[in-house]
Amino acid sequence: MEAPKGIAIEEYDYALPNERIAKFPLANRDESKLLVYKNDRFEESVFNRLPDYLADDTLLVFNNTKVIHARLFFRKETGSLIEIFCLEPHDMAISSAFEQRQHSTWLCFVGNNKKWKNGRLSRSITIDGKDVTLTVDRKYAVSNAWVVDFDWNDSEMSFAHIIEHFGVIPLPPYLNREAVDSDKQRYQTVYAKHEGSVAAPTAGLHFSTSVFENLESKGIAKEFVTLHVGAGTFKPVDSATIGNHEMHIEKVEVSRQNIIHLLEYVSKTIIPVGTTSVRTLESVYWFGVKLGIDATIEQMHISQWEPYELADYALPAEDALHNVLDFMDRNVIDTLYGDTQLMIAPGYKYRLVKGIITNFHQPKSTLLLLVSALIGDKWKEGYNYALQHDFRFLSYGDSCLFMP
Repeated sequence: MEAPKGIAIEEYDYALPNERIAKFPLANRDESKLLVYKNDRFEESVFNRLPDYLADDTLLVFNNTKVIHARLFFRKETGSLIEIFCLEPHDMAISSAFEQRQHSTWLCFVGNNKKWKNGRLSRSITIDGKDVTLTVDRKYAVSNAWVVDFDWNDSEMSFAHIIEHFGVIPLPPYLNREAVDSDKQRYQTVYAKHEGSVAAPTAGLHFSTSVFENLESKGIAKEFVTLHVGAGTFKPVDSATIGNHEMHIEKVEVSRQNIIHLLEYVSKTIIPVGTTSVRTLESVYWFGVKLGIDATIEQMHISQWEPYELADYALPAEDALHNVLDFMDRNVIDTLYGDTQLMIAPGYKYRLVKGIITNFHQPKSTLLLLVSALIGDKWKEGYNYALQHDFRFLSYGDSCLFMP
């Protein structure tokens, strides 16, 4: 299968008025509108009615990543404000980095970098009755980011504890506002568990305890995987064709139990919640295909166009998942850690995914390409319907259930 590199991104543009971008969430998570595409027609509903549209043999797959307080601010003696935006740990697993005491090294964006000529910056606050000083030292550049050392003077506090108190929630730039206290809770899913993302898997923001209870009463199953969302998720496609766009890399974690549960539903209906869950599932499938070609592979990595190149080696989904399970058993591992750069665009054939729960995405974005790969040009009809019927767009906006 040839990679769809010649697709013109202009074909995935639409007019999004600023007033249609939801700047704040609704008071109740599950009262957002739900645009349903099923049986080749669109229908307007409310998110808390989601269980009504799902068959009993459905498995919903959620991304349980947790958004970290990735933005930290330091004031120089001259008065200049420097922003440190944590992207990912440097040469260390995410889980280990958050457990570090007194020192941690991260890859970061540095805002107002030209004003930070040299030297360390520090800031002190009170945490749990203790005076804590956090010091940052910019080491060297890596592409458009910097390696930054963090040091603090309390050996009992982990980096997770430090960043929670010193940092603020990194809202998407298109919201064009500073974070407020309510964002600490609302820009986080109710099931967020594993710290590591700098952006929320926003399709999951609509789920409430009540919705979960209704799904359970109907017998709809759920499973949780982890993909840590990087800042690249907001990177626009600024080339004329998508072949010249470099897809961002994101870290993936999948458990043995995840694979076993997916195998139970592989012939039924698997619906991921959000584009990150989509990319996780499809990446796991292609990892299984790669293992069928070369069983000596040591870790999971899916590059941008690799699935298109591997199409001639495609396996039934069940076989690919069994390959992954066998790999984990051979290596005596319960959790598969890897990364994915997978670009899903029109022309891509979904292997595990039968539908998607997602938000409305930015014009000319890779997320819109992913949706179009599932429902084709019907995305245009759906988005036009949403614009004409007062739906709210982007991260804090309304939701969609697309089932081709």
